Amino acid sequence: MSTTSLEDLKDVAAEAGVVAAPEEVAPPAEPKIDALGRAYATGKRKTAVARVWIKPGAGRISVNGKDHTEYFGRAVLQMIIKQPLVAAERNDQFDVVCTVSGSGPSGQAGAVRHGIARALTFYEPGLRPTLKKGGFLTRDSRTVERKKYGRKKARRSFQFSKR
Repeated sequence: MSTTSLEDLKDVAAEAGVVAAPEEVAPPAEPKIDALGRAYATGKRKTAVARVWIKPGAGRISVNGKDHTEYFGRAVLQMIIKQPLVAAERNDQFDVVCTVSGSGPSGQAGAVRHGIARALTFYEPGLRPTLKKGGFLTRDSRTVERKKYGRKKARRSFQFSKR
């Protein structure tokens, strides 16, 4: 008897009395929310570290005690920190409070974005596939390369002189 498809194998297994194990499905993740109804996460980029708290609200974003438009003057940086909320379609549903230190404006905006994305997954675990697909949960590990001895910078050599 030759079996050519999975259906035939299923029939053969049923005749032999072999019971297939049901596929195990992981239980849905539980939200990680503190006593004040907030979700907390840490975001990192270059040497910047952002501590981010999100809670249901009107969509205000506060960075180091200032409004995000005041703290991040460039429109590109303001857009970067809103990307996870836009991707998850939660623009005006959460208030974000964060403190950020280290690096420069670009690194800090990246750290805040990473922290907001992680906090959203802690608050609503169902958003994880959407944010993962957008690449918001991956920490960008690129940092400045250190200067090497015998060189002017990390890779730049001193100018060569023949004579």
